Amino acid sequence: MARIVRGLSLVFSGVFAGFLVCVLVLENSLREFGASVYTQVRLVELDSLDTLASVTLIPAIVTTVVLAIWARGNDRRVVLVAVALLVVVFATTLAINLPINSDQSSWSVQNPPSDWAAVRDRWQLAHLIRTAAALLAFGTLTGSALTHQSQRRTQPAPALA
Repeated sequence: MARIVRGLSLVFSGVFAGFLVCVLVLENSLREFGASVYTQVRLVELDSLDTLASVTLIPAIVTTVVLAIWARGNDRRVVLVAVALLVVVFATTLAINLPINSDQSSWSVQNPPSDWAAVRDRWQLAHLIRTAAALLAFGTLTGSALTHQSQRRTQPAPALA
């Protein structure tokens, strides 16, 4: 069962981190465009991307917490680092990104607010922070899985009585 939980933790955290990287690339590309284009793309993003984030981040956190509970020794400490990084992602999302998303959902493509660039910059900085944390969490979990696997291979077989 622990192998399944470890696998699910890797899959969900990996898909979530990959999703955030894609959004980061898109958002960086939008910096070259004006307020109307930025607003239109953000409205399209807000249509479904929050749902994708939820259905990948929440299971990533849950499976990683379960893995931390079941892990032992140094592996537990490593997995707890991943949990802490995912909590940073969640907290950043709740404190900064979601409130901005809520405000942006009512923006008009024809008449974006005058402070649109400042709002964009604040959202993108928070997104960069959570993307870095998600990538580090996935990397930490990957390292944990590889270390755990190699330790299993090098342990002597139990003696037969």
